Amino acid sequence: MARDYLKKAKLHARSDASETREIVRGILDDIEAGGDEAALKYAAKFDQYEGDILLTPEAIEAAKALVPEKLRRDIEFSHANVKKFAEAQKATVSDFEVEVVPGLIAGQKAIPVHAAGCYVPGGRYSHIASAIMTVTTAKVAGCKNIVACSPPRPGVGIAPAIIYAAHVCGADKILAMGGVQGVAAMTFGLFGLPKANILVGPGNQFVAEAKRMLFGRVGIDMIAGPTDSLILADSTADPMVVAADLVGQAEHGYNSPVWLVTDDRALAEEVMRLVPLLIDDLPEVNRDNATAAWRDYAEVIVCGDREEMAACSDDYAPEHLTVQAADLDWWLNRLSCYGSLFLGEETTVAFGDKASGTNHVLPTSGAASYTGGLSVHKYMKIVTWQRATREGAKPVAEATARIARLEGMEGHARTADIRLKKYFPDETFDLTADG
Repeated sequence: MARDYLKKAKLHARSDASETREIVRGILDDIEAGGDEAALKYAAKFDQYEGDILLTPEAIEAAKALVPEKLRRDIEFSHANVKKFAEAQKATVSDFEVEVVPGLIAGQKAIPVHAAGCYVPGGRYSHIASAIMTVTTAKVAGCKNIVACSPPRPGVGIAPAIIYAAHVCGADKILAMGGVQGVAAMTFGLFGLPKANILVGPGNQFVAEAKRMLFGRVGIDMIAGPTDSLILADSTADPMVVAADLVGQAEHGYNSPVWLVTDDRALAEEVMRLVPLLIDDLPEVNRDNATAAWRDYAEVIVCGDREEMAACSDDYAPEHLTVQAADLDWWLNRLSCYGSLFLGEETTVAFGDKASGTNHVLPTSGAASYTGGLSVHKYMKIVTWQRATREGAKPVAEATARIARLEGMEGHARTADIRLKKYFPDETFDLTADG
């Protein structure tokens, strides 16, 4: 059975890349040349903020006092869960050494980068959870300098809950600066900050483009587009729960795709009836975002069976993938392209977004076909080392010399030759590339 689109997207989530690129390149060049003063100029222009750029300990304490006790406990709960999961991730990578051939030992070390720059969105919504996700993983990885950067509100500053979350999770400095100027400040080491080795965290198209342009001189977690979510549902799914989950992700933004893939036409039709009703009941900003996302970017697809559903999902490679269907283990074993997977009605994308422990910084726009999301491993360099006895080096040197000569790399070959001559002066070796 071919895929039957009961609802087809009118648009696809693509920014005006050329215009964005030109704007971002100009800002980055200006700030790299002008330093702190140029960054402050853009902060005044875009953030409309002229307060302290680096938060003092007193400012952090003052922000904490503004966060309700219940919310502080919720932030601490989320932090504990993310920390626990990140620690388990870190334990999957260990240092080791192995004797490759007798006398030659090679090994692996996992070394955290020195400085991490964590971008925390704070425009349309105050992304408290992004501070938790990015700073906590950097801290668990062992980064010695962690900067949390978030756009301040005009005349007010960073949302107190974001400040509290970044502080609790281990940020060494908190930078009140948004957009390209914030990313640039962390990359170039402005305001006395260490130059970031890696930039992580979600942001708008300008932040994403800045990270793309800076990649190479710094590491990045990924280049993120609009968030997207796909739900796989069969006849056992509750249409109201499915509809609520679609709406919950559509509220992210006007261009946030949501997709329903099912083998039950009746379920699909009922979900399509319910979604507009649930959207209409949202607050105005959320309603406007979800309305546009559902109208222009959402798709509802009916497949012939669960294998076809799974194949369809893998083709889309969604950032978030929810399964509300029977035989969850089958889906866990079958599905292969997603940023994060949510199995069963008892969990949902919002749990992962906020408090369950897995990271919410995930690949978008089909990137889940080749990469996963932010993890403790993103902050770690997996490096190798080796040492050898002279006897252990002998067969490796012989093979190296011959392979290098076959490649035409005589200088490489001679680094092997000189060792064989020095270590084994009484022996003759055939180090030619032919025969």
